[in-house]
Amino acid sequence: MRTLKTTLSAVAIVAIMASCGTSAPIVATPILPINPTLTKNAALTDAKLKQWSAMDIVKDTVPGMSVDRAYSELIKNRKGETVIVGVIDSGVDIDHEDLVNVLWTNPGEIPNNGIDDDNNGFIDDVHGWNFIGEIIAENMEFVRIVRKLGPKYEGKDEASISAADRTEFALYQKAKAEFEKELAETTMNHDRYQLMVSQLKPAHEAIAAKLGKEDYTQEDLAGIKNATPEEQQQIGMLNQMLNFGDTVPEVLTQMNRGIAYFQSRLDGHFNTTTDFRSVLGDDPDDITDNIYGDGNVASSEESRENAKHGTHVAGIIGAERNNGIGMDGVANNVQLMAVRAVPDGDEYDKDIALAIRYAVDNGAKVLNTSFGKYYSPHSEWVYDAIKYAASKDVLIVNAAGNDGLDLDTVNVYPNDQFDNSDEIADSFLTVGALNFEFGDKMVANFSNYGKINVDVFAPGVKIWATTPLNTYEFLQGTSMAAPNVAGVAAVIRSYYPKLTAPQVKRIIMDSGISPNIKVVLGGDPSNTELFANISKSGKMVNLYNAFIMADKMSRQ
Repeated sequence: MRTLKTTLSAVAIVAIMASCGTSAPIVATPILPINPTLTKNAALTDAKLKQWSAMDIVKDTVPGMSVDRAYSELIKNRKGETVIVGVIDSGVDIDHEDLVNVLWTNPGEIPNNGIDDDNNGFIDDVHGWNFIGEIIAENMEFVRIVRKLGPKYEGKDEASISAADRTEFALYQKAKAEFEKELAETTMNHDRYQLMVSQLKPAHEAIAAKLGKEDYTQEDLAGIKNATPEEQQQIGMLNQMLNFGDTVPEVLTQMNRGIAYFQSRLDGHFNTTTDFRSVLGDDPDDITDNIYGDGNVASSEESRENAKHGTHVAGIIGAERNNGIGMDGVANNVQLMAVRAVPDGDEYDKDIALAIRYAVDNGAKVLNTSFGKYYSPHSEWVYDAIKYAASKDVLIVNAAGNDGLDLDTVNVYPNDQFDNSDEIADSFLTVGALNFEFGDKMVANFSNYGKINVDVFAPGVKIWATTPLNTYEFLQGTSMAAPNVAGVAAVIRSYYPKLTAPQVKRIIMDSGISPNIKVVLGGDPSNTELFANISKSGKMVNLYNAFIMADKMSRQ
């Protein structure tokens, strides 16, 4: 088996000068560009898979970020400052065993006294703020556009529209077309899954009774003698289903989850009768109506299931390291500020703009924004908030999105530039997702990409991290890639606090590794491109290299 090779002497020789190692310059060789002809040393075990994003491309032949190597060889006993990271997301389980000791706590607020002790306008914002109150489900933005503009434009054609309204009418038509397409597809999938379950369940029950067990195999099915015509049909169906799971009950569980997912989209994303926002009592089209929500950043749902996404993101960034439980986040000297602004559906521009400002005003130096949408009626509010964050030296790390699209051809929000124009801030970093398998499938098949509008790539497939009620799960998406990079940014800002947000962004981009390989994009084998050409940097993030570069830059 071929093993990973590097040009010259790419296996870094590290010597941190001085016994304490807290301020001496780092003398180390960065990891060099990687030879494209390699295979993994060995298949990843489950234990290794849980930590692959922290692994090293040279030592482990896995495209991780060399996090463990950076800590063991470079960071060691160095002392860093605490960095506050704002997690703008669906909420965070603040009682989680691996997060409870790394939460940001508002020093000016007395918990649960019903008073705005620090006079920042938010009552009992102890660990952050919840801008969406008890909202869980929400519409997609294009559905909200259809609901808002429908009374004005329904049944009209372009000839009847005034010149002043034609841009708005075009938006309505586009949103309506997408709504009708998505609704039809979701309804079809929901009904198809229901039909399959209605046929599969009785077939399974009949054959399980005949075999005397529910966890039968394809071999067991093949061994059934003298099957009736009806049983032959059942056996054929069950054989087919066993290609999708180890047991038929497992397949049924997956299908029922699919039904629940599609039903939740019908009930929430495409619901045209329920005003989910009404519980907040604000005007979502008025940015000055800015005091609403509550301090319950984990939401009111007992299971905290709706906070799973944000809890997972928080753990990737900064779950307590070396505590012997769960998993280690990327950053050590971190406090996680929970800002709940993302429902199950599309976020409101107003909530995102105010969430960014809240996190900035309360001391966050890195923000993670693992969400996105393709319509943004009040994008100017978010752009202004991004500029505000830049003016306060705050780095925003943003997920590229999960539709396998070239972002140089379509706008996704939030972003820091519109239609490939100049960036509005040099402190906004957009991240695509990597798979754990080095080679042509290294880019996640769902990840968006773009030479102009995606900055870097980082691990985002099968990422093990915290989930509500002291649990842990594998999740994937650019939503997982972004917090990996936010963690890297927090490490740099901790140990080199004098570096500015634009400098940290530049370090992350410039210090990465760019293997000279072609990769498959969007999961389409016919769509390939050099890895160097699918992001602005052409690189994958590497903490080891970034730390070396930050040390050097900090001394210039």
